[in-house]
Amino acid sequence: MDSKRLTIVLLVLALFTGATIEISEGSVYNGIVLFLAAMILFTRLPLAGFTSLRYSKLYILAGLFIVIADVIYNFSTNNSLGTLDTMVFFLGLSLVALGLENQQIQRLGEFGAYISSTFIVLFLIFYIIFGKLNIDFLHVFDHYFILLPTVKVLEIIGIPVEIIATETVRLQGVEDMTIVIGGPCSGLYSMFLLIGIIFGYSRVEKLDYKMSLFILGLSIFIAYISNLFRVVVLYLTAYIYGQETMMMVHTHLGWIIFAVIAAAIIRFIELKK
Repeated sequence: MDSKRLTIVLLVLALFTGATIEISEGSVYNGIVLFLAAMILFTRLPLAGFTSLRYSKLYILAGLFIVIADVIYNFSTNNSLGTLDTMVFFLGLSLVALGLENQQIQRLGEFGAYISSTFIVLFLIFYIIFGKLNIDFLHVFDHYFILLPTVKVLEIIGIPVEIIATETVRLQGVEDMTIVIGGPCSGLYSMFLLIGIIFGYSRVEKLDYKMSLFILGLSIFIAYISNLFRVVVLYLTAYIYGQETMMMVHTHLGWIIFAVIAAAIIRFIELKK
């Protein structure tokens, strides 16, 4: 991949990741701007091995149905839009893009469909199906794989912290506060998104099967370690500057770190190809 093409890939990953997190946790306006910028950049990216798809009208109808159905469901149940809704919208728009005549837009749609569908499947498995089967994976993961390791880091560097619940710690810095480690803080959303990006990139770029599996495993490991680093940074921010500043950093720090990780992994793929 030439330097110009690689630069576009890295910018798209950064913008799309930021858009997803901003829409679900930060500013919807900022998220929309980042998302549109990512789409515009991606249409300028020449992807190898792409062929036009047939039955375009069916893709358009399916995409519109998905978007409208999600809007109607949330409106009828008075639910606020969340990360899953963002990815459902993205899947619907990707299918619409697949049905258009412009091949560059179709490229965007194919990549987007891989990303969004992968995220949705993983979300349904870990957050819906596991819940229905009474598999307490999320609380166990948050406690043993996120909370305990990060608390241990704070204890090593001498920051007073107390575990008061499965996913909650008490931190005494500039103010006395409790911090819940769960939901977005678990890092699973970012991990799902990273898996979707790497899977989509490997499919569109026609990467070797074994290489794709290796990159996916490496991506998950790096994403996990990076999320531990992010949580520790949030602890330190809360300890030094207070909870309000921590929440502001929480909204933006995650997708910035994640974008850097995704960029590094894509660069690694290019070196190994």
